[in-house]
This record gives sequence, C-alpha cells and structure tokens, in this order.
Amino acid sequence: MDIEALRAGKLKQLPGADLEDENLSGSQLERVNLVGATLVGTNLSGSNLNGARLDGANLLGAQLQSADLRANLLGANLMQADLTKADLRGSNLRGANLMGAKLSQASFTGAFLSGANLMGVNLQGVDLRGADLRGANLSSANLKGADLSQADLQGANLSEANLEEADLRGANLAGANFTKANLLCADLDEVNLKGANLDQACLVGTCVATMSA
Repeated sequence: MDIEALRAGKLKQLPGADLEDENLSGSQLERVNLVGATLVGTNLSGSNLNGARLDGANLLGAQLQSADLRANLLGANLMQADLTKADLRGSNLRGANLMGAKLSQASFTGAFLSGANLMGVNLQGVDLRGADLRGANLSSANLKGADLSQADLQGANLSEANLEEADLRGANLAGANFTKANLLCADLDEVNLKGANLDQACLVGTCVATMSA
C-alpha cells in the first residue's frame, strides 16, 4: 500500500485494510473508508478523520491525540487508545469499547455512545453535553467535574462511578443504576430520575428537591 498517498488523502476506499503500527500522524483522512480495518497501535495523532468510516475497526492502543474523530466508530475497539484532546463531537460510538482509553480533554458533545463500554475510564472534566449514553456501561468511571448537562443516560450503568461535582442539569437519568455512586455536590437540577437506582449512593450536597420524579 502507498502510505504516502494514504497520508495525503488520495486513497479513500480501504475497508479491512491492515495498517497495524503504521505512522499516519497528521494525515488527511477525511471521509476515508476504513470499515473493519486493523489499526492496532497505529499513530493517527493530529490526523483529520472527519466523516471517516471506522465501523468495527480495531484501534487497540492507537494514538489519536488531538485527532479530528467526528466519524463513524460504530462498534469500534478503542481499548487503551490515546484520545487525549480528540474531537469526537457528534461521533457515532454506539457499542464501541473504550475500556482503558485515555480521554483527557476530549470533546464528546452530542456524541452517540449508547451501549458503549466505558467501564472504569477516566472522564474527569470531559465535555459530554447532550451525549447519548443510553445503556452505556460507566461503572466505576471517574466523571468528577464532567459536563453531562442534557445528556441521555437512560438505563446506563453508573454503579460505583465518581460523579463528584458533575454537571447533570437537565439530564435523563431514568432507569440508570447509581448503586454506590458518588454524587457529592453534583448538579442535579431538573434531571429525570424515574426508576433510577440510588441504593447507597452519596447525595451529599446535591439539590434533591429539584429532581424530577
């Protein structure tokens, strides 16, 4: 494969391609088709993947720092990938596996993360405004100070998650599992908690009176 042509954005149809450990940092990969591709350990830091198709791609341990990932990542494997400062606004991450991923300063505004596996990940201070997290696994995740305002967390698993000082204003938390979660001083103004499980959750400092039933 002509890697330089790929880096320059001249190759667009590469479903199932094997690009393991390749250095594609800073590449112009806008709207490239990498459905089911192998990108294990691939360096894509600073690359433009806006509109790219990465459905089912294996990005285990990939370097995606500061990458434009406003892409289709349906069912992608992003375990242990470095997504520091990545732009994932509006991205399709339904059913994606993000366990062990580095997500510091990444933006997930309006992203689709329903059914995604975010178990134990560090999302401290991350922007998840308006994100679709229905049925997502966020158990034991660190969401301290995260912005989840207007997010849809219906049926999500947040057991033992750290939501200290998180912004959950206007969020849909119906049917969510908050067993043993830490909601210390979280902003729960106008949230929907219908059917939510708050067993042994820490609600110290929250405005319980403003919660929707």
